[in-house]
Amino acid sequence: MTGALRSVPGAVPADPPDDTVAGHYGDPFREQRRFVSGEGAVDLSHRPVLRVSGPDRLTWLHSLTTQHLEHLAPGIAAEALVLSPHGHVEHALYLVDDGTATWMHVEPGTAPALIGYLTSMRFWNDVEVEDVSSSYGVVLLPQGRTFAGGLTRVTPLGTELLVPRDQLLATVQAAGDPVGIWASEALRVAMRLPRLGFETDHRTIPHEVGWLATAVHLDKGCYRGQETVARVHNLGRPPRRLVLLHLDGSESALPGHGDAVELDGRQVGFVGTAARHYELGPVALALVKRSTPEDAALVAGGVPASQDVVALGQPS
Repeated sequence: MTGALRSVPGAVPADPPDDTVAGHYGDPFREQRRFVSGEGAVDLSHRPVLRVSGPDRLTWLHSLTTQHLEHLAPGIAAEALVLSPHGHVEHALYLVDDGTATWMHVEPGTAPALIGYLTSMRFWNDVEVEDVSSSYGVVLLPQGRTFAGGLTRVTPLGTELLVPRDQLLATVQAAGDPVGIWASEALRVAMRLPRLGFETDHRTIPHEVGWLATAVHLDKGCYRGQETVARVHNLGRPPRRLVLLHLDGSESALPGHGDAVELDGRQVGFVGTAARHYELGPVALALVKRSTPEDAALVAGGVPASQDVVALGQPS
C-alpha cells in the first residue's frame, strides 16, 4: 500500500520495506523533536491491516499465538507472535479489539503468509479473517494525543490510530505537520524496541530481542513453538541478545541492515536498524552472540561502536 502522504510536497521516500511512505519531509531532526514534544503524526498506512471477526476470535487467536488473548478487553493494545514449530518468530502482530472484531497491523509484505496460516487453522472455529488494508490505515500520534473517529492503540512509542483511508490525510493534518517514519524509527531504536525483519532473522527466538516482556505470556496454554519458549526461559541461555549500539559520530554513513557486527575482526552479529537520533546521535540495534563481552568495543558495518545490553538470558 502507498502511504497517504507520499504526495505531500517535500516528502522523501524511506528505505524498503517502508519506501511507500515518507522517510522525512525535509528536516528529520526537527521532525523528531516536534513529535517528542507532542506535535505531528507519522504516516504508517503502508502497514497491512487485518480484521478477525466472529465470536471465537479471541480464544482462537489465544490458541495460535504467544499472547494471552482469551479475555482481551476492548481498546487494550496487545502484541503477539506466531512462532514456527521450533520456536522461531514468523510473525509479529499488533492488536486491539473493538468488542466485535480484533484488528491488527503487521509488517509490510507479511500479510499474505499470515492470512494463509490463519485461514488454514480455522477448522471449526467461528472466525473470519479479512485483509482490510485497502480500506484502513495506521497513523502514529505522539504520546497522549488522540482524535475521534479511529480505533486507538496506546503503545510505548506513541498512540496508534486505525482509521478509514479516506480520513488519513485529514487525521494527520489535524495533528499538525506530518512527521516522517525516520523520526519514529530513530525513537524506536532509542527505546530498544525490536521490529520483525529488522532485528530478527529466520533463527530468532523471542528471548533474544526482549519480546518475552511484551509479546509472550509464560503462563498460558499450548501454542506452536511453546516448548522452545519454555525450555530457553528455564535454562536462561538464548544464543544471542539484542544490543543498542552507540556509533562513532565521525563516520558520515550509517551501517546498513544486515551489515556484520565484528569483534577483533570476527563476526559476532548483524545490524538491525541504524538511525540518527536527535539527542543520542547515530545509534543502531543489533543482534549479537550471547558470549560477546558486554564492554567489548565492536565494529558495525565498518563503524566503531560501543554497546548497551537490551535483552540477556540468565547467567550461565
